[in-house]
Amino acid sequence: MPGNTGTYLIRGASILGGAPADLLIRDGVIAETGTGLSADGATVIDAAALVALPGMVDVHTHLREPGREDAETVETGTRAAALGGYTAVHAMANSTPVADTAGVVEQVYSLGRAAGWVDVRPVGAVTVGLAGEQLAELGAMADSRARVRMFSDDGICVHDPVLMRRALEYVKAFDGVVAQHAQEPRLTAGAQMNEGEVSAVLGLTGWPAVAEESIIARDVLLAQHVGSRLHVCHVSTAGSVEIIRWAKQRGINVTAEVTPHHLLLTDDLVRSYDPVFKVNPPLRTDADVQALRAGLADGTIDVVGTDHAPHPSEHKECEWAQAAMGMTGLETALSVVQHTMIETGMMTWADFARVTSTAAARIGRLEDQGRPLEAGEPANVILVDPAARWTVDPYRMATMGRNSPFKGRELPGKVVATFFKGHPTVLDGGLNTPFPYAAAPAGAA
Repeated sequence: MPGNTGTYLIRGASILGGAPADLLIRDGVIAETGTGLSADGATVIDAAALVALPGMVDVHTHLREPGREDAETVETGTRAAALGGYTAVHAMANSTPVADTAGVVEQVYSLGRAAGWVDVRPVGAVTVGLAGEQLAELGAMADSRARVRMFSDDGICVHDPVLMRRALEYVKAFDGVVAQHAQEPRLTAGAQMNEGEVSAVLGLTGWPAVAEESIIARDVLLAQHVGSRLHVCHVSTAGSVEIIRWAKQRGINVTAEVTPHHLLLTDDLVRSYDPVFKVNPPLRTDADVQALRAGLADGTIDVVGTDHAPHPSEHKECEWAQAAMGMTGLETALSVVQHTMIETGMMTWADFARVTSTAAARIGRLEDQGRPLEAGEPANVILVDPAARWTVDPYRMATMGRNSPFKGRELPGKVVATFFKGHPTVLDGGLNTPFPYAAAPAGAA
């Protein structure tokens, strides 16, 4: 039938790191689970020693298109996402033009469907042009074909408390969420790196932790006051973790993300003056790294968001002060989380599924993502080889960005297969074919 994505029998996979079982995928759903399964005509995949997980969901991706196709396109970025184990990504609004209207978010949504590698969910801007002066067309974007539920001026803080309050009030009407880039601009003017011992030695203008923490403190109180959902982007300090923990204990509806690079890298790397380590928010201290790991493990921090931020080489291969901020992350996230959280004993693979898929889908209100690996559920599934080891080479990645901070590092874990809507976008560790949207039955999401 049109849109039949095939039948696949995954044999002997460790489900969420637990007991081995078979998964039968047919027509886009998990048809059956168990042991000793069989199916006539099925493509059989030997998954012994592999871990089966729900497809990963990124709440924070920069795909750059429209307008910055010299850095990334929806096609190249979603290829990278599929290879990294993602079946859905949220595309941030700081494109050119800004995704602040129904027309632009629908364009991004359409580009995602044309590519077919993952589910692309546009993030709408909170303010017109990211200027922080006037609310964007939040309702129109929510009602558009893209069904936007997450709104963010990421890269720029919504620093006006009145405007932030109005945004939080507005999104309540359609169960939306405001994702805040927490950075008090008056405390970070000219900042180049984390404010601390290393910045003092290097003579670089420091970026104090309080610039992040003060905005989070303000916004959780605003969210409590209006009874709305708040999401905090790329938490980076120990103090931020404590504020979010306090807010959750009070029942405030706040969620938070941490990036892979903030789980592993510290500001000591800036001593090299290599602009690949320049990022917003900046790399912090080892004490911050340890607090972030603990916060992710105990549920204070809900999800891992990549903040995948590709840049043309000329924007990174220059002097530190002139370099753009940002790092790539879609193809390395799984490995970094395995290294920092699973191999340290702080989390299990079931925990991994929660922070990279289930919770992320819930925040973005993606009903068919982050689902259990059970019969009747959508077949967004990945197979991971946890014993694999690989050395990061940015020039062999699908993303156009070469600005990986993990260049030359050996990392654990490799995605062997990615099933998106039951279709294998990745097989044997390499790209296969995109989901055939053009052949999908009417009404297919």
